Amino acid sequence: MKHEKYSAESRAISGGHDPSSAYNSIKPPIYQTSTFKFNTAEEGKAFFMNASGDIPLEERNASLIYTRLNHPNAITAEYRLAQLDGAEDAAFFESGMAAISTTILSFCQAGDLIVMSSPLYGGTDTFIKKHAVQMGIEWAEMERGATQKEVEQLLANHPKRDKLKMIYLETPANPTLTLVDIEMVRKLRDRLAPNAVIAVDNTYMGPLFQQPLAHGADINLYSATKYIGGHSDIIAGAASGSEKLMKLVKQKRAILGNTASPFTSWLLSRSMETIGLRMEKQARNAHKLAEYLAAHPKVKATYYLGLMPESDPQYALFKRQNNSGGAMIAFEVHGGEAEAFRFLNALELAHLAISLGSTETLVSHPYTMSSSNMDEADRLKNGITPSLIRVSVGIENIDDLVKDFDQALRTT
Repeated sequence: MKHEKYSAESRAISGGHDPSSAYNSIKPPIYQTSTFKFNTAEEGKAFFMNASGDIPLEERNASLIYTRLNHPNAITAEYRLAQLDGAEDAAFFESGMAAISTTILSFCQAGDLIVMSSPLYGGTDTFIKKHAVQMGIEWAEMERGATQKEVEQLLANHPKRDKLKMIYLETPANPTLTLVDIEMVRKLRDRLAPNAVIAVDNTYMGPLFQQPLAHGADINLYSATKYIGGHSDIIAGAASGSEKLMKLVKQKRAILGNTASPFTSWLLSRSMETIGLRMEKQARNAHKLAEYLAAHPKVKATYYLGLMPESDPQYALFKRQNNSGGAMIAFEVHGGEAEAFRFLNALELAHLAISLGSTETLVSHPYTMSSSNMDEADRLKNGITPSLIRVSVGIENIDDLVKDFDQALRTT
């Protein structure tokens, strides 16, 4: 079957694996090996040359040497993600932070500058502000909801503009769901800093509900633990983009030694076969739960893209950049940490846990959990308050979820 004839949705199920190469097994086996045999010494020499040479991706993938560098399960998983993302190539890592840090280090070195949107996931914020700086990489930050003029001034007026190597965006932002206009940033980049790479963390929307590459991003990043994995049973990260840029990322990945293992890659391939079914059900549930929360007297404010009013300044951007409201909600209860904790402690069906994008509903308190490693001033200026609760909606019966949230809210 010539997979290229068919849609990305179908290629993500059947593509990347040739049954004839594995005793006609419909599903790819797990290649639990550390190394691969060369048929001749000449072939071994050629494979090592291919690993770093300027040859087509298909030939590099065929030059299997050592599982730290590449392996058949990674090849299958990366093919499938690339189809979903509209990318030429993809890479999987052993965690989301491995994908993020490896990508940053692939393009930035001492003396370079990163411009970042705000807020970012707490781990990313900490890596850039407190760890990358130890390597001499400087950072500048867009304010939450920055206008085109403000972003332009930041890029044009920064004293290290000529050393700007990456613009790092997270849209929608974790946990506030703030949007960043990728196309606007791309146009400014092209004019003011053409050598900078635009990387976008697309974890909240997954491959289904937003495609940053189509809007001007150069590299698409994920915590693949989330919707791509989607079952709370693996830790993984991912990046996708052009073959040229992904080759650089994979070279850095090989040196850092954080390529996703065969079993992790096999699970990711399995999960991508159902990602459409899962995410669509999660989004439907999230919309109904958000409507319930928005009308509840114990809820001070509800943040869900699918309920954004047309009067909101970001509405036009949402309709242009996203094709769904997604399955992430944030809401604030009246009061503060004590009231938020009473709600969280009273949940019965939903789970009090960090992470997101899984089949079960996960609820957490960003201020003291996933964003707690951010400076307090950064949390508060970005709307990450003690009363804010983050909800990753799962695939449970929606009436049961509403019932659970209702009884928990009564405790506040």
